[in-house]
Amino acid sequence: GVMGEYEPKIEVQFPETVPTAKGTTVKLECFALGNPVPTIIWRRADGKPMARKARRHKSNGILEIPNFQQEDAGLYECVAENSRGKNVARGQLTFYAQPNWIQKINDIHVAIEENIFWECKANGRPKPTYRWLKNGDPLLSRDRIHIEQGTLNITIVNLSDAGMYQCVAENKHGVIFSSAELSVIAVGPDFSRTLVKRVTLVKVGGEVVIECKPKASPKPVYTWKKGRDVLRENERITISEDGSLRIINVTKSDAGSYTCIATNHFGTASSTGNLVVKDPTRVMVPPSSMDVTVGESIVLPCQVTHDHSLAIVFTWSFNGHLIDFDKDGDHFERVGGQDSAGDLMIRNIQLKHAGKYVCMVQTSVDKLSAAADLIVRGPPGPPEAVTIDEITDTTAQLSWRPGPDNHSPITMYVIQARTPFSVGWQAVNTVPEIIDGKTFTATVVGLNPWVEYEFRTVAANVIGIGEPSRPSEKRRTEEALPEVTPANVSGGGGSKSELVITWEELQNGRGFGYVVAFRPYGKMIWMLTVLASADASRYVFRNESVRPFSPFEVKVGVYNNKGEGPFSPTTVVYSAEEEPSKPPASIFARSLSATDIEVFWASPMEKNRGRIQGYEVKYWRHEDKEENARKIRTAYNSAGTGPSSATVNVTTRKPPPSQPPGNIIWNSSDSKIILNWDQVKALDNESEVKGYKVLYRWNRQSSTSVIETNKTSVELSLPFDEDYIIEIKPFSDGGDGSSSEQIRIPKISNAYARGAGPSTSNACALSAISTIMISLTARSSL
Repeated sequence: GVMGEYEPKIEVQFPETVPTAKGTTVKLECFALGNPVPTIIWRRADGKPMARKARRHKSNGILEIPNFQQEDAGLYECVAENSRGKNVARGQLTFYAQPNWIQKINDIHVAIEENIFWECKANGRPKPTYRWLKNGDPLLSRDRIHIEQGTLNITIVNLSDAGMYQCVAENKHGVIFSSAELSVIAVGPDFSRTLVKRVTLVKVGGEVVIECKPKASPKPVYTWKKGRDVLRENERITISEDGSLRIINVTKSDAGSYTCIATNHFGTASSTGNLVVKDPTRVMVPPSSMDVTVGESIVLPCQVTHDHSLAIVFTWSFNGHLIDFDKDGDHFERVGGQDSAGDLMIRNIQLKHAGKYVCMVQTSVDKLSAAADLIVRGPPGPPEAVTIDEITDTTAQLSWRPGPDNHSPITMYVIQARTPFSVGWQAVNTVPEIIDGKTFTATVVGLNPWVEYEFRTVAANVIGIGEPSRPSEKRRTEEALPEVTPANVSGGGGSKSELVITWEELQNGRGFGYVVAFRPYGKMIWMLTVLASADASRYVFRNESVRPFSPFEVKVGVYNNKGEGPFSPTTVVYSAEEEPSKPPASIFARSLSATDIEVFWASPMEKNRGRIQGYEVKYWRHEDKEENARKIRTAYNSAGTGPSSATVNVTTRKPPPSQPPGNIIWNSSDSKIILNWDQVKALDNESEVKGYKVLYRWNRQSSTSVIETNKTSVELSLPFDEDYIIEIKPFSDGGDGSSSEQIRIPKISNAYARGAGPSTSNACALSAISTIMISLTARSSL
């Protein structure tokens, strides 16, 4: 070999045996010399894997195992190796643990002459041994005391056994103690805290237990008396070991006072209670099982006889759950009105109310119940598993499973369908036409080709129609040659030199499209255009040769992969119109009142392109811009607006008087009513008063009559046998002024009467005089 190389020599190694305490950290050292420098490997000689918690330090020269446990014990090896050889050091790690309590002893309070048992347990390595101490002195097995490892048993305890006891667990690594006190109780019987129950209630024929539990140590001997007589046990009357008195098949003669007498070495004591025997409760009218129909209301009876000196409580349960009459009051109600009746009314019965009803009756001496089953008949439940077994272009074969019949046989099924084009679910035609309740397949007929359908089934019986099933999967019918023509073929409008044709979309198949045919009205040759889009519903033909508002004959056909379908009926559609080219002429406007203007114009003088169907009047205040003008529109065509006329100015009149007539006085005589009022004077910015309008009507009529006068009085010839409503207002060039308040003139039986209307205060409403700008535009049509 190479000069100076030598195999490893382990210079520092761990002892052959390393005792290690539980939970501690152990370190093993292993250092070796050699050339080349040896590598250090640690392993377990027993073949077990090295614990994952093990750590290595200083080039593997130190092995550290934290939290040492039983499973870490064993033979460990340190292997030092280089190219010249290897060397091994071994050592045994042994596990030890101080004792540790698993189970300690606890204080005991025991009656004299009873037995006690204590047990303590500890673990440790090596396994600990046990010994017992009493009051600090060793305790050995003798007479009544038996010790075995960690157990102590003392029989027939006496007062001398009282004291402090210790269980000692130890091994060579440590010792631990567990302490507890034994208290021995010796007293005569004492009822001061556990008197016999003062009154015990029981029903005739029942069973009763009267407890006798005095405090006593040792356990006393029990004797019972009824009144002054000592009770003898028999087949009905027994005294248990704990002193309780038990009587079965109780009769009225068992009623009376009972005394329990308890005796031990330290004394005697007694306690007395009364036994009261009551008549038993019996259900005289129990609820009976019945069949009902959804929506009906019934009463389940529950009537009893009972001892009337006892309070009685009725409760009802439904399918094992107590009925809450407050929460479920919509359907359940307790009825009866007397303490012997607890009848249950069920209103507006639904399917969910089917089940078992139990009436429970309870007094302080007994408890009994009576039950009835309620069967509810109703419309069928939804059918299940609706399946499309086969589908063609116009038919679908369906199958399904019946749902619950809810106690009334299913008489028929109805099939409904839905498509993207339908409004909700629609009933469909089937074969057979009427599907009876024992048939679970049917063929739907009359479907449209190449449409996505889903189906559902509804069952019915004599009670009604049930809930529908869940929808089937969606399936598309097969395609077929188109049979339906497009509907509502029309058109019109558009821009110059255009013919616009429209129609309603159709349900379609693969390769679906439209053929649009059109020709000038009266011509022989059709022009055809094919639209390959199934979603098309509009076609625009553009050509400079198309004259404005010219009639065309139009029809629209369909096709798909199966071939061509029919054309729609021929209809006439007009090409686009052209807007008027000349403005209206001779514009004139005049003011009618403070709010009304009348405008006049003439049709365009020269020949006009495009027909005129109406006009647009624009008006705006003098201080506003034309862009903010208001418009009054009549009819137009689709081409648009022609040029505007010249603008004319017009000024509205001053506003009418704002002051209403005041101081109105009326007189009646000889079938006449005479009205007088004060003159109304207009303000500076108001129109002068030209006269007055008197409006009157019968109280029970809606139509109003009007009389105009330029005076401040008027005479009305009116019958006296009616009530009248009258009001007065001035009028001027600016329109009608403010009206007086309504005056009611009642029926008048005598020949002469008079009255006055409400007084009026001065009011002023200013209204600016407006100058209006008007412009006229000829329009084609809307």
